This record gives sequence, structure tokens and C-alpha cells, in this order.
Amino acid sequence: MATLIEHPTRILFFTGKGGVGKTSAACATAIGLADAGKRVLLVSTDPASNLDEVLGVTLSATPTAVPAVPGLSALNIDPVRAAQTYRERVVGPYRGVLPAVAIASMEEQLSGACTVEIAAFDEFSKLLGDEARTAQVDHVIFDTAPTGHTLRLLELPAAWTSFIDANVGGTSCLGPLSGLAAQKALYAASNEALRDPARTTLVLVARPDRSSLVEAERTRAELAQLGVANLRLIVNGMFHARDPRDPTAVAMEARGQAALDALPLGLRTVARIDVPLLPFGLVGIDALRAMGTTGGGFRDVPPPPARHPFHGERLDALVDDLAVCGKGVVMTMGKGGVGKTTVAARIAISLARRGFAVTLTTTDPAAHVDQAIREFGTGTSKLQVTRIDPALEVRRYTAEVLAASGDGLDAQGKALLEEDLRSPCTEEIAVFRAFAETVAGGADRFVIIDTAPTGHTLLLLDAAESYHREVLRKPSGSPDAVQQLLPRLRDPSFTHVVLVTLPEATPIHEAMQLERDLARAAIVPFAWVVNQSLTPLQLTDPVLLVRRAHETTHLQELAAHAKRIVLEPWSASPAGSARSTR
Repeated sequence: MATLIEHPTRILFFTGKGGVGKTSAACATAIGLADAGKRVLLVSTDPASNLDEVLGVTLSATPTAVPAVPGLSALNIDPVRAAQTYRERVVGPYRGVLPAVAIASMEEQLSGACTVEIAAFDEFSKLLGDEARTAQVDHVIFDTAPTGHTLRLLELPAAWTSFIDANVGGTSCLGPLSGLAAQKALYAASNEALRDPARTTLVLVARPDRSSLVEAERTRAELAQLGVANLRLIVNGMFHARDPRDPTAVAMEARGQAALDALPLGLRTVARIDVPLLPFGLVGIDALRAMGTTGGGFRDVPPPPARHPFHGERLDALVDDLAVCGKGVVMTMGKGGVGKTTVAARIAISLARRGFAVTLTTTDPAAHVDQAIREFGTGTSKLQVTRIDPALEVRRYTAEVLAASGDGLDAQGKALLEEDLRSPCTEEIAVFRAFAETVAGGADRFVIIDTAPTGHTLLLLDAAESYHREVLRKPSGSPDAVQQLLPRLRDPSFTHVVLVTLPEATPIHEAMQLERDLARAAIVPFAWVVNQSLTPLQLTDPVLLVRRAHETTHLQELAAHAKRIVLEPWSASPAGSARSTR
């Protein structure tokens, strides 16, 4: 049986823009290798992993056999649990030795989102850098988090190795460095494994659309700077119209072909695998096996199930209600790749065209808001487009702390403070403060925030109280924006959370989980937007008819759950959809 990746190395990474099918491609490859007699370990490093649902098995932080696939086992790196284990490893030896107040201080220093990220990376490094840990398998396949998070993860071995080398005081914003210094050799081995083309292949996964392929090229360039050069490119969801009389099918094929015709130069030298758009969802072993075979099981399209019409609101109605407020914060949230940026841009442009002062910004490391605005064309001077730039925020935060405290310190004290500020954790604190300041802007204008993919966003929101404590610990004190952040996010008259999804099982279920997580933080979503739906369209193409029929099940499940649902039709051009929102 032909598999997606020919001549695979022992280690395979699957990465790309959110929602492009990384998990499906990783699972299909893992199943294909296991079916060929290989022993395979499949690992998710995504804080918002959906491996359990896709494989149909309950996973944990230890390898679990996938019953339907002999030779395949899988695990999720649980960031929260990893952080708990990491904290105890650092703090545990001091319990009963140091005073309780000192233990409490150490635990507080280890309570931020940065610790969660480092702890997850620590687990990741054990699988990547310590071959003895995976000696029982032939291949280790990593299903990574969306691109921005993944690039940071890949950079961490070098970042933390250099920080440990330079740190002379033995402490950082993570507290005592004993837990990190002991891992130095492991991090170095992880670095080496990532850059060894004989051992590691990194698979860029993209959709046949411009933004996805541009993101893949950005990743390729950044990986080249990291010394990772053994790459493959999967273009997932290639569509060829079966019925030339179906305008949607013809437009879908044309859009995909145009994207490939404009393939960035850097990607043209990368070996490419085209995977066809399947008429069914990629959940379950049989569907994943179809994806992994040549042609994707595409020849015989099954007849569509009985159709039950579903009607939802349009985005215009949602914007009408937001306009009544006159100001405030709108946050688009959901699984990567569902169209959060597009929805955020359309809401921002519509409000600006109605005469409101609007700021459109992003917390996503792979920010695409500028591109979205260029596609739409604003036609108004009321719209301001910004992004939270981590490098800029770090410089600003570092200068503020040094100005507030550096002059009062002796040479050794200043050196220790500067050393602490060189920690990668400083970026998390600086970005968080910028996020709080951005939300504060909703007091006198509309602020539309295109958030990062789900896992990263939850870490950001969960960090509110812990970062409040962390900023208080810093000599610069706690800004008012940080103190007011949680109350503002919890105020439904100030903050409107819009959950964006696709009419598919995985993004809907992930958004439902996000809704539950938000509820624990006393944040209630304003509405759901189901994006790029075939349901409102008149279709004749057999593949699209089957896909539209399958949407019904997912939409009905959502209708039983959500009070307000906006249903946006598939469009060949995001700008075309934008024009419908006046």
C-alpha cells in the first residue's frame, strides 16, 4: 500500500498553519507505516490535541496501543500535567528544608504559562533527544501544535541551552534552575536530532490556498535558519470538479490551482505530495487509511445521505447587535484554520464602515490580519490594524524594568536583573501585558482581537492571575490594565467572544471544549460562527453533495448546544464574503 511519505526517516514532524490537516496526515502516515509492519509511536505536542477523537481511543501521557492498528501506539503530551510534574521536581527537594514562605514563593514563580511550555518541551525532549526512551519503536511521529507555537518549541533547545550557559546566579523567572541545568545534555541531543537529515524529516502541511502556502514558506525559511533542511510538503484537500456545471465546484478547483500556480519559490524545491479532498471527514481508522493510500479512496463517491435543511443567521445580524454597544472588545476564538482571522477582519471592517473607531489586532504568532485586510479593502479611515509584536514588547518591558529598578542596584544586582530579563519567560510576560493593554482599549472604541489557535489562547487567558502575581513581583509593579483584565473579559457588556468553527466534527468539538474552559473562567461566548459551510449553497458536484450532507449531523449537534449560530457559506474569495457585511 502506498503511504503519504516515501522513504521516511526515523523521526517525522508534521507542522503547518492551523486546520490544514496536520493531525490527519500524521495519523495516516503512522497507520500506513504500522500496516507495513513497522512499530510506530505517534506523539501530539499540541495543547489542543484531538488525537483521541481522530483515532477513536482514549490517550494519556504514556503510550497507549491503538487496538485497530497493530504496531501503533500514541500519546498526548499534557502541558498542565507536565507542568505539575516539573514544578514538583524543582520544588520537592526543598520541602521540609526551606521555610513554608520560601516554598510558596518558589511555587508562585513556577505558576505561569511559560512554565507550562517549558515543562511540555521537557517531555518532548525526552522523546526526541533520548533514543533509549523510544528504542522499542522504528518511527516516532510528532503531530505538532500550530506553526507559531511549533517554531517556538523548535527554538527552545538553543534558547534554554544558551540561557543556562549564561546564567550565573542559579535562578530565573522560573525559580531555581536546577531542573533545567540537569537537562542540558538532553536539550543538546534534541537540537542535534532536529538538524540531522538522516534521522529527522519535517513535513509541512498546507491547504491549496494562498495564505496556507505562504505560511508554509515562512516556516520553511525559519526552519532553514534553525538548520532544519530535510523537508516534505503535503498539499491537503486538492479538489477536482466532477460536475463542470456546478459553479461552486469549478470555483473551488480554480482557487486551488491558482494557489499552486503561485507557489512560493522556496517551496518549489521541496518534494510535494498532493492529497485529494475526501467526501467524508477524517475521523476513524478507515478514513485515515483512505487518506494514506494513492488517490485517497476517491474513485467511488458514495451517494449523499438524506439532507435535513439547517438555517442559521448571517454575520450581518451579529454585527448589528455589536454596533448597538458602540464600543468594547470582540475576540474570535477556535481551532486553528477555521477562519478566525477572516471573521475578525469582516467584523472590524463592517463596524468601521458604520462610522465606529475600530482597532483590529492579533495575538497569533503567525499573524495574518494584514493580509486579510489587503484582500478585503477597507474603504474607511476608521480602522486601525496592529499586532502584538513579541520582540518589540520584550524590548519595551525590559527597558521599563531596568529604568524602574536598575539604578538602585549595585553591579551584581543589576547583572542578576539583566540575566533574569534575558530568560525566554520574559517574552511571555511582555506579550501578556500587551494583551491586557489591548483589551483595555475597548473602553472607548471597538477592539477586535484575532486570537491565536485554541491551546495558546487558553494559556494566555489562564495566565491572567498568575501573571498578575508575576508582574507584582517585578520591580515595575502591576499596570492597571493587568489588574482589570479578568473583570473586563468576564463582563458580557464589554467583551464578546465569538467562537469560530467549520461544519466538521473536530473543530466543533474542540470549540465546545473551549466553551467549557471559558465557563470555568466565568466567560460566556456571545455567538458561534460556522464558517465556509456548503449547506446554504445549491450544488450538483457528487463530492460536494456528500460533504454537504455530512455537515447536517454536525450542525444539528451544534444547534442542540448553542443559542446563537451564524452560518457563513463557502466562498471562493474571503473578500467576496466581506462585501455582504455592509
